[in-house]
Amino acid sequence: MSSDTEGPATTPPVLSLRGIRKLFGGVVALADFSLDLHAGEIVALVGDNGAGKSTLVKIISGVYPPSAGQMLIDGQDTRFADPSQAQASGIQVVFQDLALAERQPVYMNLFLGREAVTGPWRRLDRRRMIRESEALIQGLDIRIPSARATIRELSGGQRQGVAIARATHFAAKLVLMDEPTAALGVAETMKVESIIRSLRERHLAVLLISHSLDQVFRLADRICVLRRGVQVDVRPTSRTSSNEIVAMITGVA
Repeated sequence: MSSDTEGPATTPPVLSLRGIRKLFGGVVALADFSLDLHAGEIVALVGDNGAGKSTLVKIISGVYPPSAGQMLIDGQDTRFADPSQAQASGIQVVFQDLALAERQPVYMNLFLGREAVTGPWRRLDRRRMIRESEALIQGLDIRIPSARATIRELSGGQRQGVAIARATHFAAKLVLMDEPTAALGVAETMKVESIIRSLRERHLAVLLISHSLDQVFRLADRICVLRRGVQVDVRPTSRTSSNEIVAMITGVA
């Protein structure tokens, strides 16, 4: 297996993973995973269901502690006790289940856990949150009727847009995306891909999980392959092909 840790920058990687291992009882969900992610880089993580992709995202984002291994943020040894610590370190996630509060309006979901307050009684500053949410929605060109609309009134694509808007707005270093376009149509997928490219332009690092190899080859600078919890290889996108990646995913290489 290649230990491809080279990136486009000479500064320390935004994220370095060294020998990450995760056990659930006697089951090895992830074994000896190592990878560097650099600012302004999109790395795709691919593999069949059960390969360990979502487990890795949950380790990076503080949902699961690793059973072994080391994680460094900007070169500093780091271990998150919970997702709030990962968020405070500039890491945002778009989970496959979106993690949205369906009965709450768009603006409350965008500011979930970071609600703006005002006055000595620290009451919710709803006007500010609505104003900033409307600006964010317009800036990302997300077709949502209003920041006041409740999540359950929105289509699947609109909900996905809210989850992505929240992650991209608050991310300072790294965005983790677990199948961000799985439930979207062609036009909505193209819009999300445009947003992902804009993260690279903002000099953020992106780790993208996708089952669409066409999408992976459109977006990613490098491709990391997992199979049954084992890291198979990391390849620069320009130096591999869909057939090679499929062979690594299926184990027929």
